[in-house]
Amino acid sequence: QLQLVESGGGLVQPGGSLRLSCAATRFSLADYGIGWFRQVPGKEREGVACMDSNDDDTYYSESVKGRFTISRDNAENRMYLQMNSLKPEDTALYYCAALEGATSQDTCYLPSWGDYYGRDYWGQGTQVTVSS
Repeated sequence: QLQLVESGGGLVQPGGSLRLSCAATRFSLADYGIGWFRQVPGKEREGVACMDSNDDDTYYSESVKGRFTISRDNAENRMYLQMNSLKPEDTALYYCAALEGATSQDTCYLPSWGDYYGRDYWGQGTQVTVSS
């Protein structure tokens, strides 16, 4: 039973934009730190954009700062990742995730997840390919 479902991935040219969406079912995102992660073959999954459970703090990796924006709509129970000025090195499988009660930095830093005792959820991933 999928509880986080991503959509919006695809092929885009360098310099283009994409908006990823992630819908939550069977739980409320409002109580969760939320984040977007990406992974390429042979590399560890990295957190690129995260927001804390109170919606008052965000964290971005240096590689996406100024280009990506994370947001959430608690009424729709969705989170989003707006990606602008895309580069070929942004090509990856993108995952949304939620960690109960987490800060933005802890959500993006996977080794911190063991410090939390609440629930966590992952989406199945959506491919983003940046190529001309």
